[in-house]
Amino acid sequence: MADGEGDPGVFTATALPGDPRLLPTVTSAFLGTRVFRDILHAAGVYSGAAGDTHRADVPSPLGLRMAAPGARSPAQSFTLNTWTGTFSHTIQSPGYTATHQLYAHHSLVHLMASSVTIRRLDGSTHPITVQLQSLFVPQSRDLHLSPGPDFQGAHYIYGQTLVPEVEGGPRPTVHMLWTPIPQWLTLGGEERERCWQFLTAVAGSEEEAKRSYSAGLSLAAAGSLHRSHVRAWAALRRGCSVELDGPLALRQALHGCLYYLLSALPPRDSPGVPFHGISPGGLSNGTRGEDYWGHVFWDQDTWMFPNILLLHPGAARAILHYRIRTLEGARRNAREQGYEGAKFPWESAATGREVCPEEIYGAQEIHITGDVLMAFEQYYCTTQDLKLFQEDGGWELVEAVARYWCSRMEWSEEEQLYHIRGVMPPDEYHSHVDNSAYTNAVARRSLNFAAVLARDLLLPVPEEWEDRARKIKVPFDEERKYHPEYDGYSPGEPVKQADVVLLGFPLMHPMSAEVRRNDLEMYEPVTDPAGPAMTWSMFAVGWLELKELQRAWSQLEKCFSNITEPFKVWVENSDGSGAVNFLTGMGGFLQVILFGFTGFRITRSGLLFDPAFPEGITELKLSSISYLGNRLEVTITREEMRMEVTEASWEPPACALEAVLESGQRFPLAQG
Repeated sequence: MADGEGDPGVFTATALPGDPRLLPTVTSAFLGTRVFRDILHAAGVYSGAAGDTHRADVPSPLGLRMAAPGARSPAQSFTLNTWTGTFSHTIQSPGYTATHQLYAHHSLVHLMASSVTIRRLDGSTHPITVQLQSLFVPQSRDLHLSPGPDFQGAHYIYGQTLVPEVEGGPRPTVHMLWTPIPQWLTLGGEERERCWQFLTAVAGSEEEAKRSYSAGLSLAAAGSLHRSHVRAWAALRRGCSVELDGPLALRQALHGCLYYLLSALPPRDSPGVPFHGISPGGLSNGTRGEDYWGHVFWDQDTWMFPNILLLHPGAARAILHYRIRTLEGARRNAREQGYEGAKFPWESAATGREVCPEEIYGAQEIHITGDVLMAFEQYYCTTQDLKLFQEDGGWELVEAVARYWCSRMEWSEEEQLYHIRGVMPPDEYHSHVDNSAYTNAVARRSLNFAAVLARDLLLPVPEEWEDRARKIKVPFDEERKYHPEYDGYSPGEPVKQADVVLLGFPLMHPMSAEVRRNDLEMYEPVTDPAGPAMTWSMFAVGWLELKELQRAWSQLEKCFSNITEPFKVWVENSDGSGAVNFLTGMGGFLQVILFGFTGFRITRSGLLFDPAFPEGITELKLSSISYLGNRLEVTITREEMRMEVTEASWEPPACALEAVLESGQRFPLAQG
């Protein structure tokens, strides 16, 4: 299966993978499907109570498949073009080509479109017919659907989910309009070429569905529907451009990750539209029993968010709004467990209530609450956006998390330190442990940020926040100079995934280079090689930090066993199990490039940088890094690092920047 013409952003194959889970996805902020699949999902539309909450299956007219009747095994190709955000299937027969395109419109987020184009290649005048095979039935096991009157030539169904997430809670409504799909398409004898357009609009209201369908029809009539999508998608790609000179497999992986992760983001011009979070397998996956049922985890806040923040702070803000909107559910979670403040669910859907099917994770994997707050802190340090905290509910969330951590700690007379007991760390092979190093360190960071933010907002700082941040225990072995994963951890015990190594990055917990190295050395050999894909990225970042470039590359290379061919769809575990289209693994991989190769670290005093490239990589260019209202173009080679401010916002005015070297030399960075 060769990749298209050496272009690292175009993936082409002559056959599809045998496992349909490995087919590429087409997704917008509101709609997602896998190609050739008979269901799609709409953001925020879940059905089922608590432990059974899953993305509601919406029947999809888009899963059609072209066939050439009578042609003996015609040449076929399947292409995912990450530059245009479009999947295509082409049949090449003697005398004609037929091309089927499918895409989720990037600016009309309630619209998905497909088209079939038949083009005559010779001077013949006989009709040419292709067959459209479809499994579409306008029914769903998760929605009570009723037909409505046709609209502008489209069929119409609408209905509600069957079971609310919480008793007495809302049941989301779905309205869908779609172009009827014939079984056959025929190019007349006198025609050289013809294109048929098929639109599907899905929204939470009849008005929005009709508005989106009408807008799509108008663009299609003007011949610019696909072009308008490509233009919007290309603008997003330009604004989030990351390019490197290095091995082809690395560049292909980079473009695949950018395509799948950026597809999940809201367009830049949709600030009023609520965003519903990003699940590990994205919006295209998450039916009952698949990809964690479409729930949102720390995967969003810890693994995907930092990349989104540097490239697209507006989308990062939308992710934080999702957490603010679910704050009341998080408060109820804390109350039900007997604590104060807000405890974010291990698995979240529409309400912020815990929807994890297995109780132990919701009860014990409490580091999620600190992970959420770390995303807020990174956002604040990168944007200084006070409005989010003063007017939009951000401060209430920060305060609630600080109160939760204070109520979750117990004072140990013996050690004269605060303990957090009975937790599951990120390493899910262990539960009911006391003083998980990661959990306690992220709790400390939450409390320190809450105190800093309170001062910046001129609010009183409760004394206990800083007192508990100072006195919380983070296990440390003075003799071996490393962090045990929890009280009683024995060196050599197997670990599921990245855990203590996260203290160095992203937590930036204070430690010497010697301790950082010891943590990496201690946990690298005992981490399960079959564990989830994002793990090796964090070991790679650690070794890059220590300038151990070969060791960093060997860790990064492990990620490639989680990337499937030909469409660069990630699997959670290298044996193919777990979530598919695993955005979490992609998020970790992108952090190696955006934070590992550059050495970028988001701190309160500035954006630190300290580049390091493994062998074989000669240049990295980030065209549009966002920092304090400025857009920076950063180019790093083995010899030099160039920074240029390409844009500075006026409202609010961007902060003036300067580059400061370790020698103390300062270089003002004015626009241009």
